[in-house]
Amino acid sequence: MLDFYKDFFRKFYKVTGGFIPVRPLEESIYPGDFFQIVNGEMVLLGNIFRNRLIHEDDVEFSIGAKLSPVAWNFSDGVSKPYAARSKGNAALDGEFEYSRQILTFDGQGSYIFKCIAPESVRIANWTQLEKQLIIKLTHTYYSFREVYVVTESASASSWSLAISDAEKGELEIATSKENENLVDLFGDPSSKTILARDIACNHHDQSGSPCFFKAKKLVVRDSVQEVFICDLIREKSHKQQWALQFYNYERYAQAASTRVHVPAHAHASLLDMMPQNQLNANNALDYFAWADANTDDIERLFVNYGTS
Repeated sequence: MLDFYKDFFRKFYKVTGGFIPVRPLEESIYPGDFFQIVNGEMVLLGNIFRNRLIHEDDVEFSIGAKLSPVAWNFSDGVSKPYAARSKGNAALDGEFEYSRQILTFDGQGSYIFKCIAPESVRIANWTQLEKQLIIKLTHTYYSFREVYVVTESASASSWSLAISDAEKGELEIATSKENENLVDLFGDPSSKTILARDIACNHHDQSGSPCFFKAKKLVVRDSVQEVFICDLIREKSHKQQWALQFYNYERYAQAASTRVHVPAHAHASLLDMMPQNQLNANNALDYFAWADANTDDIERLFVNYGTS
């Protein structure tokens, strides 16, 4: 995935109240799906209901919740310099009228998103399921140390997205349907693309598939991280003195330093450093918790996308 998608993803998350588009956009995603993000790619691995981690009688759903149409229609860096009714001629039908519009994109990453009738399906009793899911996902069914679980997915009767990949992108669209609102042809299901210049994405979907989601991610509890960081600082503070004595190399004495650097993501190594069998099904809840997927996770979708 190229970086010019990133601004759209961030804005989408912000204005829709935490929803994230699925990648790739053609994928469907449902409540209960669990996945990992690997090299910028969402890897769907299963579903907590289909894989029988949670029985269907134990879950409650909020189905068909209406979402704000205002929040689900937005753009950035897009203008509409031309819109008009025009006439054409067809060999069999003769003269006909059609509506035509041109959209211009101010820069790379400029976008426009239109959505009709967004609705969602949500796990309504997540708090009753979250603890048992930690135990089942980390021990009794699987051995995950990093995983996301979809708690809500959204769909629409139709939606459209266009993103420019150059400084001056242009999109020309038209429809034969009579449309009094000539300034808003983009996203109309009857509209067709006549010309797309320097447009990286021109996606239209009328399938009703759930393509947007909210998720919880498995995280290590803050209290556990704090203990680990303290132990790491203590270990690193004695490293230079140990190296000097162990290797008996005079130059190492010159490298001795009292400064201790702790990497920003030191907590990522926490579980790998645990003694064998210290973490088990009985104490998993002491180590793990759930947190909302957020913009940090959107950033992960743009790291080495599509590479091995």
